[in-house]
This record gives sequence, C-alpha cells and structure tokens, in this order.
Amino acid sequence: MEARGAQAGEVPALAAAIERALAGGPEHHRRKAAEQGKLPVRERIARLVDPGSFCEDGLLAHAEEEGFGADGVVTGTATVDGRPICLMANDPTVKAGSWGPRTVEKIVRIQERALRLEVPIVYLVDSAGARITDQVQMFPGRRHAGRIFFNQVQLSGVVPQVCLLLGPSAAGGAYIPAFCDVVVMHAGNASMYLGSPRMAEMVIGERVTLEEMGGARMHCEVSGCGHFLVASDSEGIDLVRRYLSYMPSNFRGEPPQLPARPPSPSARPLEEVVPDDENRPFDMRAVIAALVDEGSFLEVHERWARELIVGYARLAGSVVGIVANQPKVRGGVLFVDSADKAARFIWTCNAFNIPLIFLADVPGFMIGTQVERQGIIRAGAKMISAVSEATVPKISVIVRKAYGAGLYAMAGPAFEPDACLALPWARIAVMGPQAAVNAVYYNRLQAIDDPAERERTAERLRAEYAREIDIVRLASELVVDAVVAPEDLRDELVRRLAAARSKRRDWPAKNNPVTPV
Repeated sequence: MEARGAQAGEVPALAAAIERALAGGPEHHRRKAAEQGKLPVRERIARLVDPGSFCEDGLLAHAEEEGFGADGVVTGTATVDGRPICLMANDPTVKAGSWGPRTVEKIVRIQERALRLEVPIVYLVDSAGARITDQVQMFPGRRHAGRIFFNQVQLSGVVPQVCLLLGPSAAGGAYIPAFCDVVVMHAGNASMYLGSPRMAEMVIGERVTLEEMGGARMHCEVSGCGHFLVASDSEGIDLVRRYLSYMPSNFRGEPPQLPARPPSPSARPLEEVVPDDENRPFDMRAVIAALVDEGSFLEVHERWARELIVGYARLAGSVVGIVANQPKVRGGVLFVDSADKAARFIWTCNAFNIPLIFLADVPGFMIGTQVERQGIIRAGAKMISAVSEATVPKISVIVRKAYGAGLYAMAGPAFEPDACLALPWARIAVMGPQAAVNAVYYNRLQAIDDPAERERTAERLRAEYAREIDIVRLASELVVDAVVAPEDLRDELVRRLAAARSKRRDWPAKNNPVTPV
C-alpha cells in the first residue's frame, strides 16, 4: 500500500536532496578546505555542542541545485554543557561560504530565535561575503544582509554573542565579528577586511598582503578586533566552549557557579611578588594567580594593549572579571588602546552580571604629542565612563600605586566601588613622589649649586611627600575602606563580593549615554 500523500519518486527525490545538502560544495572545494586544515562544517558543530543536541533548520535551502548544500550556512539550536544556544556556521565548500538570499534569511531567522529564547548565539564564520550575482535579492532590502547587523545590535547585551572566525570574513561580512562580544581567530586561515588587497591596490594604490591587511595575527596584536588567536579549528572550538562557561545564558541570569578551588600551589605570596620600589616592574599575572581559583583565569586580548590585563576567572567558584595594570609592560601606563580594551571588557561584564575586580598599579595615562593626537583624553573618558556605568559588584584593590586619573580609571573611591582596598605598602596621589617634587620644587632645586646637596634636598622632599600620601593616613581619612594584609586579600575579596551580591543596580533613566568614543 502506498504511503499516504506520497507520490511515485517523491521519497527517492527527498533522499537525494538531503544527500546533496549534507555533501556541501563540490568535491574539489572540500579537498581544498581539508588542505587548509579546516574541519568540515558539521564536524565543527559536533565538536562545539553536546552530543545529539543539534537541531538543524533549513537543511534543504537551495536544494534544487548541486553544490549548494544548505545554501552555504548551517543554522540551528543545540546545547553546550547542557545549556541551550543558537548557532550559525558558514560552509566554506559552498561558494566559499558566500551569502545568497536564503543564506541571509537563515542567519536572520536564527538570530531572531536567539532573541526570542534569550540564549547565546555562536557564529562560526568562514565566508567570502555576498554573492554579487544575487545582490538585488540579498543586499538592500528589509530582511536582507543589513538586517543581520541590526539584529546583532538588538542582541548586544541581551545574550552573549561569540564569533569563531575560521576563514575569511570579507567586506560587509566583517561586521559580524565586529558586533560580537568576543572574536576567536584561527591563525593563518582567519581574516577580516573591508577591502581585499586587490581592491586596495586598485582603489588607493596600496600593495599589501592579506595577512598585513586583515590577518588573524594583525587583528589580535594591532587593531584589537580579535580577542584570541588559536592554531587550529579544534583549539578555537574548545576555547569557545570555555568562554561560554563563564557566561550566563542572558542578561537576566547569573554566571555558572562551580565548586571552589584554592589558588595554584605554585603561586607566590604577594609580598614576594610586589617590589617595594614602585619603579621596579613585576608581572601582575603572579598577583592574579595568587588570588583566583587554580587554572581558572582566561585572559582576553592577551596580545593587544599588553600594559593592561583583562580576563575572566573564578574566585571560590564564582565568576569574576579582572581588570589589572601590568607594570611589566610600559610601566602599566594607560594608553589609547588599553583604555579601549578596558572599556569594552567592563561593558561586557556589566551586561552579563559578572562582578569586577580592579588590581591597580598605575602611574596614570600616557602623556605627549603622539597620544594627544590619538585622542588619549577621549579614550580615557571612555574607560572612566565604563567604570562609572558598571553597576555590578566592583572592588578596587590598590596593589602598589594609583596616581592621577589612573585612580579614577581603576574604580577609585569616587566611582562607587563596593570597596576600595589597599595593600599595606600602597600609595594614592595625584602623582608619585619623584614627579611631584620635580613639579613643585624644580626652581628651588635648580638654585642649589652643589649637585650632592641638590640630590639630598630632593630626597628629603620626596620622603616628606611619601609620608603625606601614606596609606594609613589615607585610611584615616576614609579614602580607602580597608588596608588588607596580602595573605588575607583573597578571603577579603570573597567576603566582600558575597556581601555585594544583593546590591541594587539603579541608574538614571535615559535614552542612552553619549559615550566619548
């Protein structure tokens, strides 16, 4: 008996269509992708999500033509560590992962679903951009390519948006990673650029390689558009899973809690890590290692603006965001890029209910003609705006010094930290003793003819200034809330963050701030 509603040949035709869809693009394109070290698109997805959890939408898009499997993009829902996500993954074997009308519609639909479900969305990007031959059908209209970016802006701060860039992201498509919270790039394969090297040579006469124009290393080290650099598809996928483990599913939720772990047994005591001489560099990562749960620190933007460290960690099992000056690099002075780096990270933490810990050892913001022309004042104002707007629990720790506007940028007392703590040797001032004495007493010192006497006088004045900004005096004036012994700092942070967990997060009603970007 014939199956109800089935016509002769219908089932074989369906099976053939499914086979074509799952095959992706032509065989030679599949071989090329494999030679580049790229996993097939559904293997990428299988490694990312929990086994058996993926539900694919639109498998048969463009099924009537050979070589257009799923129209070059796989979309659907799944779980990662038991939590729901939405995802889209370009198939580079189908027209180099380019976008046609149905490609765009599938991406738009999965974004809309992520917004309705309020679950994270992961973009596995490997796309040559729009198909010029289809531009009228997929570029200018209400539900065409522009809608993808509109949706990303709507999703921003509602759910985590993560981009794993495994190949090119060309022209307008480069804005998918740009609008994501974090971008992981596969070295050697990933790239993003608005105009190709060939176009740059034709339009502006510039000869440049693809790696120089928009390669993964350049974006992770120079432009800051990339947050993580990985050596393979597999490493990038594993990193995305790890990143999601620090994130709530949406802005209403709390980050996942794990059992508490002590710091690494190899972590050195803080009094051994931090030198007495404020001009001697040290590695702030050693301070972080002494405070957070062993193996929990995930540094973001490790290769860019290295004078500042930002990243996620766990403190007694709870997720925290860390913003820390790095005295080992350029003295920990804040530059334009480090201010941008901090602001973006602080906004992300605040969006997703991640408490912030600031570890300050900062001489202030950089000065000079070059940084003024780059907009250091604007960039500093952006970072200070982000600190001001952060309503999550936040604690500022003066590890060694906080001078000038660096104190403000690192959530100093005026910026409503839930606590401003200091280690016993800390200093807070407009500027350090050496700079202050030079600024105030320069003419007096220059009037002393004997160089030895001049240096003795300068040293005495510096000592007097240092006493003026002694941390005990600042504590007595209620500038800091507590001076904490280094061996007690971790427990102090745990207690104070627990106490701040129920804080009200009110902010003045407004349409939007006018952020100095």
